[in-house]
Amino acid sequence: MEYALIGEHLGHSFSPELHALLGLEGYGLQELSPAQLPAFMQEFPLKGANVTIPYKKTVIPYLDHLSDSARLSGAVNTIVRAPEGLTGYNTDFDGFLMMAREAGIRFRDASVLILGAGGAASAAAAAVRSQGAAELRFAVRTPRTEDQLLLSEPERWMDADIVVNCTPVGMHPDDASTPVDIRVFERLTGVLDCVYNPLRTNLVLDAQEAGIPAAGGLYMLVGQAFRAQELYRGETLDLALCAQVYRQLLAQKRNIVLCGMPSSGKTTVGKALARRLGREFIDTDALVRERTGKSVEALFAEGGEAYFRRLEAEAVAEVAACQGKVISTGGGTVMFPANVRALKRNGVLCFLDRALENLRPTGDRPLSRDPEALRRLYEQRLPVYRSVADVSVYNDGAMAQAVDYLERYVGQE
Repeated sequence: MEYALIGEHLGHSFSPELHALLGLEGYGLQELSPAQLPAFMQEFPLKGANVTIPYKKTVIPYLDHLSDSARLSGAVNTIVRAPEGLTGYNTDFDGFLMMAREAGIRFRDASVLILGAGGAASAAAAAVRSQGAAELRFAVRTPRTEDQLLLSEPERWMDADIVVNCTPVGMHPDDASTPVDIRVFERLTGVLDCVYNPLRTNLVLDAQEAGIPAAGGLYMLVGQAFRAQELYRGETLDLALCAQVYRQLLAQKRNIVLCGMPSSGKTTVGKALARRLGREFIDTDALVRERTGKSVEALFAEGGEAYFRRLEAEAVAEVAACQGKVISTGGGTVMFPANVRALKRNGVLCFLDRALENLRPTGDRPLSRDPEALRRLYEQRLPVYRSVADVSVYNDGAMAQAVDYLERYVGQE
């Protein structure tokens, strides 16, 4: 291992596969406890390293030189070993600006609120200042300096134009949380979240649903790695590679979630798509049956629909936290906003739209046993399917047509 990511807990890191996509070999993970860090930094047996939580500031005393970006940020996320010693850089600075440009968010003359006060917040603040922001404020749970505001006092920051989350709030496994309620802001025009797992945090989803430009931290992650590789290699790389790797990583990590009526073809299309893409296929109804040892019909009979929906929600929450899967949901799954939100954090929601005359009632589906019940259910659910879906796919023809369309969509979107 010649290059590594240094941090305390690295179990969910994308860094090795990301750097491999960018063309760097010999990259791994180096978990270090606070007690282990000093000896490692004094020896530093690597050619270069990225640094993450909680060591972006801790490593600075062990370095011989700091770049301008590191000095401005007061934090280091990239270290390069050279004959003259160890130099610390902050490529989060570059990655942050790449993320903002990708989202179409501009800082000039804007009032910017940064949530958090760690290394990522320092890099974001330096980047925002470099772009000519009119005002910069920090909000935290427990202020330690005079320039830090209380998150619990929104009246002191709710007039911000742009919000940047640099805290771990919303990060897996605590992905149901959000650091602030965007509804309190008076004139919000942009939201950026440095968290990249899940791919879209609740904060980003809240903003997007309100029509506010927003982006999660995946582009920042790719951008900072791209810049780190330039430093490792000592050469300038084609910027198009950064965008290409971002799209590739997003396509790999994002779940493809199928929703629609019973008998709309979710299982058939989902299995075919999973085989074509080399992904695992998961059926939430099948997962409930497996966990309980009972059919959906039996679960309805035992505890009613509310009982089944509770079991379904548990299954959805579990599979929604996965990445890179093809997921088929039950016909009623997306009727519940909490399920939709969970599935959208890591997934693109695809509605398989099959005309009512091509749907078939069956006895094992308690809510659509006969043609009349199926019709009522279709009329009730159709507007919801269309409103929550990221893409709708007609599935009244050959199954391969729907599979082809979805494969193209998830590869290009």
